[in-house]
Amino acid sequence: MKRIFLSFVLIFFAALRSAYAQDAAWVQIEAQPSLNAAESRARSFAAALPDVNGFSLGGGWYAVALGPYSPEDAASVLRNYRDEGRIPRDSFIAFSAAFRQQFWPVGANLLNVTPLAPALSSEAETVVEAPAPAQKPEVSDETPREAHVSEAALSRDAKKNLQIALQWAGFYNAAIDGSFGRGTRNSMAAWQESNNFEKTGILTTKQRLVLFQQYNAVLDSLDLRFVEDTDAGIEIALPTSAVTFDRYESPFSHYEGTGFVEGAKVILISQTGDQNTLFGLYDILQTLETVPLDGERKRNKNDFALIGENDSFISHTEASLKDGHVKGFMLIWPTGDEERRTRLLREMQINFTRLEGVLDPTAGMDELQAIDLVSGLKIRTPKLSRSGFYVSSNGATLTSLDAVQSCNRITIEGDYDAQISATDDANGLALLRPDEMLAPAGIANFRNGQPRLKTEVAVAGYPFEGALNAPTLTFGRLADLRGLGGETTLNRLEMEAMSGDVGGPVLDTAGAIIGMLAPKEMKSRALPAGVGFSVPNSVIAVMLSDAGVETAEATQSVALPTEDLASLAADMTVLVSCWE
Repeated sequence: MKRIFLSFVLIFFAALRSAYAQDAAWVQIEAQPSLNAAESRARSFAAALPDVNGFSLGGGWYAVALGPYSPEDAASVLRNYRDEGRIPRDSFIAFSAAFRQQFWPVGANLLNVTPLAPALSSEAETVVEAPAPAQKPEVSDETPREAHVSEAALSRDAKKNLQIALQWAGFYNAAIDGSFGRGTRNSMAAWQESNNFEKTGILTTKQRLVLFQQYNAVLDSLDLRFVEDTDAGIEIALPTSAVTFDRYESPFSHYEGTGFVEGAKVILISQTGDQNTLFGLYDILQTLETVPLDGERKRNKNDFALIGENDSFISHTEASLKDGHVKGFMLIWPTGDEERRTRLLREMQINFTRLEGVLDPTAGMDELQAIDLVSGLKIRTPKLSRSGFYVSSNGATLTSLDAVQSCNRITIEGDYDAQISATDDANGLALLRPDEMLAPAGIANFRNGQPRLKTEVAVAGYPFEGALNAPTLTFGRLADLRGLGGETTLNRLEMEAMSGDVGGPVLDTAGAIIGMLAPKEMKSRALPAGVGFSVPNSVIAVMLSDAGVETAEATQSVALPTEDLASLAADMTVLVSCWE
């Protein structure tokens, strides 16, 4: 059974509102297994932060928490103090119902009070005031000396975050190094002046809060919360207004879009395995529709990252191997919303935490299964697939021009990228050259001269456009050496071929090529069943010669057994796919 704990903002508050209408929110920053240790940590935090309290949790554990606040204010305190590095990254929202007796400050009892807006102070002072219901008080500012003291207490990462926020605001363009030199001071002064603060070049606690509020405003509508997916063994910050948990299909935990951000989706990745598992996942993911072909790919020894982009969305996938577990995530986001996407991605990356456990490999086995799905994700499929056949020993392939027009990508046999090297527009022929040299098991041998009318012929192809993993033979007869309109550039066939066969070789009973299957469609005319056409060798030879391809002449004239003919045809016939 799946359990999700959302500790970033309001999920518990919504569930408990009826039972705890007056329940205040707290930012729990630490828990200790002894009272002495908890009192010591509370004093330490109180030297740098306001609103520090200590409570018994039961079971011999004691919590240090900031508050009491409203849930909204608690979320703001959590985010901004974490960004500044003033509280641990695993701090979270708790409610009064989780606490027992207050042990610190001595004599205080704040569990039944109306929550206040957060009070901020300098690093050197501690604010413990009796709460009073009222509007949010103005945060008192600091002198430059006090601001410098509070700034000095920031960690290097917190200082880097300040530089990032100043850079985002357009006031800083130097290195993000956590070193507050002249460039950083000048950017702080410029930001202060722009925001009607005294221009000192040293940000006070209040000013840092305002800066981070501005920086994080772009994420506010996404309702960013910590999600602890215990089944997957992952904790991560997710945009819960945009995605919600839907299902498990190992190795994925699917968070589908709510409709708030059209096309948004998050997938958590969790499975046991080794480097082979990691590399296999890397290969499989690139076959999915959710990972478009355009974008950066990077694979290292123990991790990988995939970026895919098209006109509709951008997907970012990353996963890593540690302690026999492969874990990661995929973020799918609509194009045209880059600031929110990049900011959200950063929050997801820095808040990704591995927990104990891994997703059950049988999870989702009862869900709908299909050959074009991988764990609930649709495999990328071509716009159309037709047939073709090898005409040279380096893998050059002849196919129908209709099959490869308006394609962003062309593949042979699904795996090998190819380019159009020559065409015969008038007769619908296209010659493909693979990007890498191939070694075909067989190549076409062309029959010299005209074939005999009414003789049995066969076309080799993929009638179901690749649903079957091998070509099939369709038998028929050579009905005429001309098309229906008397065209000498077509032969007419009596044959029940399908659209996927188009581009495939037409063979006589001895296995020699007598033509290529052409499309059946004719403008403004519906042809009866059993009518087909092929482009004859005389036309093909001219096109291949002009392209510099030397063709092989057939010498075999004795009819082959059906199984031998099928084997010969399978060696030369390929699936040609057109991808968007």
